[in-house]
Amino acid sequence: MTNYQVYKKTLSFSFVYLFVSLLTLAIVAGFAIGGYFLFNKATDMAILGLALGVIIGAIIGAGINFLIGNRIKAAWIAMMTKGVVDNELPESTFKAGFEELHGRFGKITVFFMVTNAIKGIFRQIGRSINRIGTAVGGDTGNTVTSVIDSAIQTLIGYLCDCCLGYVMYNKDKGVSKAATEGAVIFFKHGKTLLKNVGRIFGIGLASLALIGGLFFLIFYLIFRQFPQVWQNLSLEMIEIAERGEGNMSDFISNPTNLMLFIAGISALLIWSTIHSVLIRPFILVGVLRNYMVVAQKEELTDKDFESLEKKSPRFAKLRQRED
Repeated sequence: MTNYQVYKKTLSFSFVYLFVSLLTLAIVAGFAIGGYFLFNKATDMAILGLALGVIIGAIIGAGINFLIGNRIKAAWIAMMTKGVVDNELPESTFKAGFEELHGRFGKITVFFMVTNAIKGIFRQIGRSINRIGTAVGGDTGNTVTSVIDSAIQTLIGYLCDCCLGYVMYNKDKGVSKAATEGAVIFFKHGKTLLKNVGRIFGIGLASLALIGGLFFLIFYLIFRQFPQVWQNLSLEMIEIAERGEGNMSDFISNPTNLMLFIAGISALLIWSTIHSVLIRPFILVGVLRNYMVVAQKEELTDKDFESLEKKSPRFAKLRQRED
């Protein structure tokens, strides 16, 4: 099967995951709007209600993602991995994906906890690389550091998805053991696995410009219909800053700029969701294929594990409690 064929056969997961993601965003937005109007009417502290609504919505959204989103993602990547390794997929990939989770989801949940340790390895490596940017100094140095950090965070996402694919495919191994092996393989062969890194960022920037730009325009056209809302929020933010003896940015204290800022953040959230579930999976199929080709041939040694243990104490502890 080609990468496109695997991607096409697993699109059902994309649409379901997109629905769950948009539902989560709608819950956050609903609580934020509800909090704004409720507090504005009762206490004249609309911004407090807005913030409280966002927090409550985010907590509920996190719960939905943990209970439903992670299950979908595990089944989804299981089918992607099966497609690139076995070169075939069942007729109903959605059903087959969840059958892969039968009796294993409790263990797969452990994987999503284990990835925190795996992410920690690459964040530590990232901090070392970031010193290059910081050493440049000034605004240029901060910009370099920011770009490097963003790139590392993006690659960490692919690392974790590849590890999940490795865990799902190697059913005979414990989750922690398979996850640590997967991380070592990714780290050891990073240059080979990320040979299409240019495409990762190129497609990402293109989708940001097109999708993000479109939704920014949509939100701008909607938000401009409620000028009083932005006027009230701006005044409240200025009052809060003054009470705290702080300084409010001239940009944010302007109602129009505040509206543009919120429109930009909203568009970014929508773009991130759509990119993650409809565009990124196509790139991931290619990375997964490269990864599994290497993983199936790789024979890991103690030295391979020790090289990561030296870089990350958390990784060493994770190996000690392998299931």
